[in-house]
Amino acid sequence: MSDQLRPRASLRTAVVWEVLKDALDRRVKATGSNVLDVLDTGGGTGNFAVPVARLGHRVTVVDPSPNALFALERRAAEAGVADRVHGVQGDILGLFDVVERGGYDAVLCHGVLEYVDDPAEGVRHAVEALRPAGALSLLAAGLGGAVLARALAGHFTEARHALGDPEGRWGEGDPMPRRYTAEQLTELVTGADVEVGAIHGVRVFADLVPGVLVDTEPGAAEALLKLEAAAAELPAFHSVATQLHVLGTKGG
Repeated sequence: MSDQLRPRASLRTAVVWEVLKDALDRRVKATGSNVLDVLDTGGGTGNFAVPVARLGHRVTVVDPSPNALFALERRAAEAGVADRVHGVQGDILGLFDVVERGGYDAVLCHGVLEYVDDPAEGVRHAVEALRPAGALSLLAAGLGGAVLARALAGHFTEARHALGDPEGRWGEGDPMPRRYTAEQLTELVTGADVEVGAIHGVRVFADLVPGVLVDTEPGAAEALLKLEAAAAELPAFHSVATQLHVLGTKGG
């Protein structure tokens, strides 16, 4: 995969992108169609939508922010895929006010479940938007990564608080409304009639390594990418990842 087709900030998104691209390739083979219909809920400015469109697929982005959708339109035009990217204002809990049920080969739900009032309903809506055997790509904040980050910063009380908090928050000043363990995300997905194909830890090391080291040491960025990829599938590292990615397939 060329760097041009990868999402921006690839050090932090490379693992998810490679898993997602493989899932789309499998869906292409299964359907016999080179052009898939992809829904990106909470897709914002198109960090994943535009690269997916550059693969030749049609992408609908649902996002509550008009500013983000405006930036998406501009980014899609700059990438030459404006005809394959469609932005619409809305959110996952009101998803079927703006898109059809059962109309998509793949649904991306990245950075959404942390913010919705009813995560289980959000997952159900994402699944209901899929065609039978469609792919669900779910990305959410991981509890363990936040605990580790607070502890390494010397905020030990906050780290301990996050461990015992039902929403995985380290305190009133925590900007993240909710975090998950791999088990919690798996339960949400399987409860919506989705078979989990893979779970990956994302940003296991990237947020902990000093940026100056990655920027100045020759070959460090590529080596870190390879390390992230190697650790992503190992369950031992899921508990310390900043984000968790679940890839599943809808029943039927």
